[in-house]
Amino acid sequence: MTEKQATPRIVAAASALEDRLPLADTGDMEDAERGFVGALRPGQVRAADGRVVWDADAWATVLQAERPDTVNPSLWRQARLVALHGLYEVTDGIYQVRGMDLSNMTLVEGDKGVIVIDPLISTETAAAALGLYRGHRGDRPVTAVIYTHSHVDHFGGVRGVVTGDDVASGRVPVLAPEGFVEHAVAENVYAGAAMARRSAYMYGAALPVGPAGQLGAGLGMSVSTGTITLIPPTLEVTRTGQEEVLDGVRILFQVTPGTEAPSEMNFLFPDHGALCMAENATHTLHNLLTLRGALVRDPHAWARYLTEAIDLFADATSVEFASHHWPTWGRERVVALLSEQRDLYAYLHDQTLRLLNKGYVGVEIAELLELPPGLENAWHTRGYYGSVSHNVKAVYQRYLGWFDGNPARLWAYPPEQAGRRYVEAIGGPEAVLDVARRAFDDGDYRWVGELAGHLVYADPGNTAARELQAAAFEQLGFGAENGTWRNFYLVGAAELRGATVGTPTVTASPDILAQLTLSQLFDSVAIRVDGPRASDLRVGIDWSVTGPDGEEHRYWSRMSNGVLTHGDGVLREKPDAVVRTSRGALLALVTGQTRPDELQESGSLSIEGATDVLARILEVLDTLDPGFAIVTPRPPHPS
Repeated sequence: MTEKQATPRIVAAASALEDRLPLADTGDMEDAERGFVGALRPGQVRAADGRVVWDADAWATVLQAERPDTVNPSLWRQARLVALHGLYEVTDGIYQVRGMDLSNMTLVEGDKGVIVIDPLISTETAAAALGLYRGHRGDRPVTAVIYTHSHVDHFGGVRGVVTGDDVASGRVPVLAPEGFVEHAVAENVYAGAAMARRSAYMYGAALPVGPAGQLGAGLGMSVSTGTITLIPPTLEVTRTGQEEVLDGVRILFQVTPGTEAPSEMNFLFPDHGALCMAENATHTLHNLLTLRGALVRDPHAWARYLTEAIDLFADATSVEFASHHWPTWGRERVVALLSEQRDLYAYLHDQTLRLLNKGYVGVEIAELLELPPGLENAWHTRGYYGSVSHNVKAVYQRYLGWFDGNPARLWAYPPEQAGRRYVEAIGGPEAVLDVARRAFDDGDYRWVGELAGHLVYADPGNTAARELQAAAFEQLGFGAENGTWRNFYLVGAAELRGATVGTPTVTASPDILAQLTLSQLFDSVAIRVDGPRASDLRVGIDWSVTGPDGEEHRYWSRMSNGVLTHGDGVLREKPDAVVRTSRGALLALVTGQTRPDELQESGSLSIEGATDVLARILEVLDTLDPGFAIVTPRPPHPS
């Protein structure tokens, strides 16, 4: 069966939720529409090859209709808010382009031009956003760029608003919080393939837009799929209280490491009464552990920095804006927003710790913990992007790790082995399907997803099991208030039905790879070493690497016991070879763009000693899979 309509159980749940929610409250819509200047018409942004990388009109068309039964009423409301796109005036001299990527671009007018804050994900959407601003406010040059934090939706489009020469010449400074490059690069390279693949599920960028498809991600509608770039900052913000003047505009900074990103900052424009809260206070409960995967965030520090922001900035603030969603006007409303956001993260942190210290494990706490009425009834604390359920598990993981203390789960079977055992214990495939079908008819879609999943892993070719699990995922998606949960369920259903959704946004772009330090570059090689194949390989190399500045860097690497170790200087023992090359040639080599012999023929690389050392190392490097399966078994690992 193929379910494209919501079942009565999902329809009834939506109706009950509608009765509880103050859907007649239009305050957020009034704020979201306030200051509208103009929109991009048509709302499509294309790459140079004609490919559509963003289509704001697709959502607008769907959301003009009545809410369908296949969309949670609360998520429908949020989608209608974040799908609004165009140029908006925040306050005199400050504008935002919203709804033209997952994030917002903010533009602050200075003496000679305009400061760009967070130039979106893609160069194409960033250029279109800047063009929209200039179409209404004049052809002002970009005089500075600010990255609020180290996530790709806040820097990836930078070359759509400035050039490398603009920055290198000193004409356009680029500001970012301390540690920005390190974290931006590490997140998008070390686990970049897996994060990008899971992002395809989280944002649903390859799903068709529609009542039974992609209708937002809570934080924004989706991610653009254009060209990702990075220009390193030229000025770091290292301390709270640091003040800078850009193009005649005063800015007062607060550093907030370890909050929504490991490198992040809030800042006040004191002469405008405008406070930028980056992504630390938006109109949703955010993630403590994003579903795409990342380091677990610290809700205790997050709450503390929000308190500090109130103390530092509230008295001078008349409007607050962020890197997502719409602004909040009025000092009292701003303080209420920041205070409730602060209480939200503190409550999740403190109550999870209270319950884990009583012996409850993460999945139990996720079922037990409910927000108090003062938070539950605030629209901006609802779980459109993060959720109480997966955030509670993140807090548990942060303090106690993956193991819940029960030895029955200390050495659990992996999915395929467990699946075969469950199917056999229940009585075979048909018995499993009978139980799962009855559960589906009873509306227990969570149990259907788990039970049918065992059969899918035990027998991937069982089409009845795949379709039943897909149907359950579909209903769970239709009922989800959280945009990313909906997308995960619907993409999972598509995979089970044989669709290839691909990985629309790959963040490890050439610009990001170019910012790898030598240490990070060799780290990126080390995580690709196939340990079993490399276990007998022992090779030591001294490297002489010439950087873009012409300076020689001495570095060493050693392969032994399936591990690539490396560091500054030279090997203690005699190396097997000395390799001389440039930074660019080394990057091309380790990313597979060229071979050692090609570099040697071009004069870009020379080897003294064992001339086959690089070939021997390259032979034991694994190839990463950017399109691996998530809800179905992966091919057996060769080792």
